[in-house]
Amino acid sequence: MMKFKFLFFILIIPFLGFGQKLDFKEIEKNLSDPKSNFNYDKLIFKFKGMPKSLDSIEARNLYYGRNFRKDKISTLDDDFKGLADSFKAGDFEECIKKGKVLYTKDPTNLDVILILLRAYDQIKKADDFVHHLSQLRLLTNAIRTSGDGKSEKTAFVVNSVGDEYIFLNIMNVGQDYSRHSTTYKDSVIDVWTKDSNTIYIKVLYMSF
Repeated sequence: MMKFKFLFFILIIPFLGFGQKLDFKEIEKNLSDPKSNFNYDKLIFKFKGMPKSLDSIEARNLYYGRNFRKDKISTLDDDFKGLADSFKAGDFEECIKKGKVLYTKDPTNLDVILILLRAYDQIKKADDFVHHLSQLRLLTNAIRTSGDGKSEKTAFVVNSVGDEYIFLNIMNVGQDYSRHSTTYKDSVIDVWTKDSNTIYIKVLYMSF
């Protein structure tokens, strides 16, 4: 079920508590406002250079603000498929070369960050690995604080199906969970169930 397995760092990712309700219109406004503390250029500068310096609110604005960017990389794009193919082939140097290009275009893309993270781990580049791990922690904590996952109204909110599977890996939700979905105009609610455990995840279809 899972796109990638990265259990080697699941236990070291600290999660924060359930935060305030998401306001997408406010996030969109702040990202384009040069005077805002949550302006995209300000946030992405810190994210690229000093990810640990961003607080949870800044991380939330950055993660969900990606929906309002026009330069996003999709997993369906040929460039991303080439990146994934290089990783699968074990050509990690080429994978990193391709990944850096995509990362420059779309630095908060969790799929790209995860592949780079795993490639750096394979070639034992600890500094680069730790840097991207910090970025992944930051963005997945933004998801974790978007809800508590215990009901449809308080579901964890993710930008894409790819992000959902990455987050599920971190939550240690595997193939032994069943899923059923409800489709709405702006999202899909996926309900993952195993015995008495139930997790609600809202996958966004942004059309504000």
